[in-house]
Amino acid sequence: MTATPSDIRFSDLGVPAPMAQVLAQQGKETAFPIQADTLPDSLQGKDVLGRGRTGSGKTIAFAIPLAARLAASRRPRRAGRPRALVLAPTRELATQIDATLAPLAKSMGLNTTTIFGGVGQGRQVDALRGGVDVVVACPGRLADLMQQGHVSLGDIEVTVLDEADHMADMGFLPGVTKIMQATPEKGQRLLFSATLDNGVDKLVKKFLHDPVMHSVDDETSPVEAMTHHLFEVADADAKKDLVRTLASGTGRRILFMRTKHHAKRLAKQLSSQGIPAVDLQGNLSQGARERNLAKFSSGEALVLVATDVAARGVHVDRVELVVHVDPPTEHKAYLHRSGRTARAGSSGDVVTVTLPAERRDVAQMMRAAAIKVAPQQVTATSPAVTSLVGEIAPIRHLEPEQPAQQQRQRQPRAAETAGDTAGRRRGRGGRSGGAAPAQETGSTGRGSGRSAGGRGGRPVAEGAGAAGTHAGSSRGGASGGSSRGGASGGSLRGGASGGGSSSGGQRRSGGSRRASSDVVRGGSAPVWSSEGGYASGRSGAGESGGARRRGGSRRASRPAGAADRH
Repeated sequence: MTATPSDIRFSDLGVPAPMAQVLAQQGKETAFPIQADTLPDSLQGKDVLGRGRTGSGKTIAFAIPLAARLAASRRPRRAGRPRALVLAPTRELATQIDATLAPLAKSMGLNTTTIFGGVGQGRQVDALRGGVDVVVACPGRLADLMQQGHVSLGDIEVTVLDEADHMADMGFLPGVTKIMQATPEKGQRLLFSATLDNGVDKLVKKFLHDPVMHSVDDETSPVEAMTHHLFEVADADAKKDLVRTLASGTGRRILFMRTKHHAKRLAKQLSSQGIPAVDLQGNLSQGARERNLAKFSSGEALVLVATDVAARGVHVDRVELVVHVDPPTEHKAYLHRSGRTARAGSSGDVVTVTLPAERRDVAQMMRAAAIKVAPQQVTATSPAVTSLVGEIAPIRHLEPEQPAQQQRQRQPRAAETAGDTAGRRRGRGGRSGGAAPAQETGSTGRGSGRSAGGRGGRPVAEGAGAAGTHAGSSRGGASGGSSRGGASGGSLRGGASGGGSSSGGQRRSGGSRRASSDVVRGGSAPVWSSEGGYASGRSGAGESGGARRRGGSRRASRPAGAADRH
């Protein structure tokens, strides 16, 4: 792919030297048309309405004047009161904007943060409290934080609306209007949009003051470096083979699906066939989205399978092919999807895969998008397909992801470690007839204590009662300690399960629903000991009862049998 930049350098447009140097380090020394057109006016503080298609370089066009104005004003940061605001429709676009804006802002002594939903707000609130110059936000979460009192827009000097037409399509304009009303009327405002329909023109009339309009590409102007292909296949099986072939090249490609489920499924299918692919769709958490985008950007995954909304704002360099696996139903969606390639002067190819039943709808969509392309009847091995794909990438599989935190494995219960396979029955201990006799050295479970006078316990056999008296009540017996921190042989609430073994522990025939938990207090929850590692029980006496609990318990001092009376 080749690049065709203009001959105007950023330094010739009045861009401050620190930002021009950052751009030069990134290999961006010359401006693209929308940047060259808007920067002279925006750097003078004028309101600007920029109309340009996706991928035309709008982010740098508004990032430079925003950072330049804040650096010139030299106002100090204040907690919860940012000085510039950039609104974007999706969190992916907000993240991409911040990635472009942050280095430019840093070169001018400014900082930035992002605010969007789908993640906890704690980090965002902390950033606001610490003082931030520029906020890149999605309307929904920003409105929530404003309502909670975490952020005020009273100090905003520059407001940017990016992809305003897409915000209108998603129904964000009422929220955007309220946010704009909270900003100072005299601040500079920059609005960038591919179209001015669906209410965008009302925003322009209401909030922009004598805007200077620059239109580099209207919503239907073709991209000269973008080549369109319309491939028609005979049936669903032929389509599946064609999609696999289109995805098998060595360069980056994005495949668009209509639904989240289909996107996820196709990514898995391609990966299982040795074509490293990741998905980008609305059901993913923010962390999963970022990891998948990082894999695609780094080249670890060559294929990104995405839905329309999730991929909006995704900017990855050198995407050579976009495939409409599911043709969009609306021409604007086609143009936005196709804009993932041939970005900022680079070339690229766009393929639309159709079935015979979709022929009429696709033809109407293409006419609305002002795309003239003749359909071709193809298979996966047709020359038109193989020449477009080029070299086939070697089969490669993605490394499986490791979870950030390994869940702690549950330790075996005392009954299992003692060789007893009977385990513990679930239920409300003591209510179903008491417990089996325990060894003299063991600690009792909750059942024996309840039988001796616990919560609604029924009378039990003399042996079981004696065992409970000897080893201590599960809820604070008189002799032997209590389950919640007794001094000697008492057991925890629930005690160790199993029984009859030399290691102690009373077998619960009645069982307890609460006692069987390995997480809630009692039971055989693992307890760390510096000497013995994880013990299978929480209580016991000496060698026969597991790790000994030190310290008393408020409930342990109560009379036996009275602990659970209500």
